[in-house]
Amino acid sequence: MAVTAAKIKELRELTGAGMVDCKNALTETDGDIEKAVEVLREKGLSAVLKKAGRIASEGLAFASISEDNKIGVVVEVNSETDFVAKNQDFKTYVAKVAAQAMTSDATDMDAFLAETWADDTSVTVKDALSQKIAIIGENLSIRRFEKFVKEKPGQIISYIHGGGRVAVLIELSCEKQSDLIVEAGKNISMQIAAMSPKFLKREDVSQDFIEKERKILTEQALNEGKPANIVEKMIEGRLNKELKEFCLLDQEYVKDDKMTVKQYVESISKEVGATVVVERFVRFETGEGLEKKEENFAEEVSKAMQG
Repeated sequence: MAVTAAKIKELRELTGAGMVDCKNALTETDGDIEKAVEVLREKGLSAVLKKAGRIASEGLAFASISEDNKIGVVVEVNSETDFVAKNQDFKTYVAKVAAQAMTSDATDMDAFLAETWADDTSVTVKDALSQKIAIIGENLSIRRFEKFVKEKPGQIISYIHGGGRVAVLIELSCEKQSDLIVEAGKNISMQIAAMSPKFLKREDVSQDFIEKERKILTEQALNEGKPANIVEKMIEGRLNKELKEFCLLDQEYVKDDKMTVKQYVESISKEVGATVVVERFVRFETGEGLEKKEENFAEEVSKAMQG
C-alpha cells in the first residue's frame, strides 16, 4: 500500500507522534495503519506529542569527565517535575546523555539529537528521548550541552551542587601535575556555583555588553533623582563594581575575602612551582531562564475526579 499524505495525517492524529516518525512507520509497514501504530508504540513514540507542549523546567544539570581527563562535558536535561528529576531512572538517563556528549562531534542540539544513540544503535538520540518520555509520562528535554577537549597539560574538574541543581566544568592548565591543582579546581568550581560569574576575565566582556549595562545603570541613577552632572562619574564606579562581580578572576574569593580569585590562583602557582591558568569554565543551572510551570494541586485533583 502507498504511503500518502492523508495516511500520515491519519496516523499522526491517532498517535500524536511526529510527521517524520509517522512517515517512517508507514514506510516500514508498507502503509498499513494498524501495524504502523504498533511500530510507533514499540518505539515509545505514540502520544509523545501531547506531552511535548508541557513546560519542562525542572530536571538535572550533570557534569562528567573521561577517565584520562582529556574530555569533560556538562549537560542539562529537563523534566516537568522535581519528583521525576529525583527518580533514579531519570538520573541514569541523564548520565547516558552525558556519555553520548562525551563522544559526540555535534556542535548544536539538532545535530546531537540526530546522532545514533550509543546505548541502542537502532535509534537516534531523539528517538531514545521520545521513548523515555513515553516511559516516564512527562515531557523531557535535552536542553543543552558543552564539551571541553583538553589541549594543554593540566586538569579538567567538575562539580555538581545541590544534587544536580547546578553543574560546573572548569579547565586549569599547568605544566606540572599536582593535587593542589585539583583542589584549586574544586574550590573555584564551588565559587562559580555560588557566585555565578558571566565571564572569566575583564578582557572577555564585549563592548556591547558594557554599553548595555552602562545604559541600564544610567537610567537607574536618573530614576533615583541623581543630578545629571554627577551621573556619569557615578556610573563608571557602579560599572566597575558590577564587572568585578561578573568576572570570575576579579571576584572576591569566597573562602578568603582578603584576596580575589586571580590572587588565589597566583598563590596556587607559587605552591605548585609553575603557572596555573584558568582556561575556561561553564556553569549550568537547571531551568535557568525557563518559564516555570505553575502548579495548582487542587485544580489537578478536580480535573482528575471529573475524568
